[in-house]
Amino acid sequence: MKLRISERMSKPDFQGDFTAAILKAAASPDVISFAGGLPNPDSFPVKEMEAAVTKVLERDGVRALQYSNTEGYLPLRKFISDRYKKQGIDFAPENIIITNGSQQALDMVAATLIDPGDPIVVEKPSYLAALQTFHLYGPKVCSVSLNEDGIDCDELEKVLAENDPKFIYVIPNFQNPTGLTYTQAVRERAAAILKAAGTPVIEDNPYGELRFHGEGGSSFAELLGEQCAAMGTFSKIVAPGMRIGWIACKQPELYAKLLAFKSTMDLHTNIFGQMVLAEYLLDNDLDEQIEKIKVMYREKAEKMMDCMAKDFPESVSYTKPEGGMFIWATMPEGLKAVDVMQAAAAKGVAVCPGDPFYEEERGVRTMRINYSNSSDEAIEKGIKILGDTIKEMLAK
Repeated sequence: MKLRISERMSKPDFQGDFTAAILKAAASPDVISFAGGLPNPDSFPVKEMEAAVTKVLERDGVRALQYSNTEGYLPLRKFISDRYKKQGIDFAPENIIITNGSQQALDMVAATLIDPGDPIVVEKPSYLAALQTFHLYGPKVCSVSLNEDGIDCDELEKVLAENDPKFIYVIPNFQNPTGLTYTQAVRERAAAILKAAGTPVIEDNPYGELRFHGEGGSSFAELLGEQCAAMGTFSKIVAPGMRIGWIACKQPELYAKLLAFKSTMDLHTNIFGQMVLAEYLLDNDLDEQIEKIKVMYREKAEKMMDCMAKDFPESVSYTKPEGGMFIWATMPEGLKAVDVMQAAAAKGVAVCPGDPFYEEERGVRTMRINYSNSSDEAIEKGIKILGDTIKEMLAK
């Protein structure tokens, strides 16, 4: 057989296998996994979904099993639009496309906007699967550093001036992998810089509703209007297995091209799943569901930070998340996160080293640690093993 794999899938920097390895580690019953980004299954509304499935089949019958339109189920798009309006963001149902998770929205954006060699901008570090998706289309990826207040605006201004990128991709709320959140001052300054440059903004907000305390800042969609396309997902607040997300875009040409690409890609997102989800959302209180998740994750984050304070060497620093699903830990000088990952894996604990979240850096000292999908017992045991592993490596 003359099998010839495409160049895009054969590039040495393509790390698709890394994501698969993370998910495999997270699913192994023999491993305490802090490596993935899995929501906690105790939060999944199983009984409510069962009722929604029954109602949709009894009411809609074959219509729920037939082909449908590419934009997505109108009642679901209207629900998303109404929720945006409550947040002060004006996206009409006609501005929204339902996608197979927000991951598909990333591919739609990349295919629509990137030609080989085009400059794009991402945060440093950035979401692993976004980098993987963008790389398939051959861009020049320019990274802008994050600090404790969000994106480095001085660096952003310089990178935009030097590269004139096709777009910038940002996760301003409880960022993956760092868990950091942009301050309001940084949002406003970054928005002003981006507006002056005219750079399209792709704003990803999978974790924004999972704030443990305090008030969130303005979204770029609110600050920049049609210059910003906004991505969202129900994976973190309802159930990831449904694979339902969206992209909202008020710029007419971009919306039309995104829709055309999705139509050629898969015709439409699973209509049965869309109808079931819409039924669930209309019959239940989503804010109540989100509050349940927030309480659960806040307790797990606090538990993990307590264990880290007790079991990690003082030379290890880590973020204190105000929401979301991740802690970003930094190892002492001279210790690579990938080496810690390998040593901990041999003892049955999985973590995710920072390397694949960076465009160029390798051998970094940072690692992402997930707390959302572990029991208190697993957190205690796993963090103790991880802390002991770090201490042993430092003692060598």
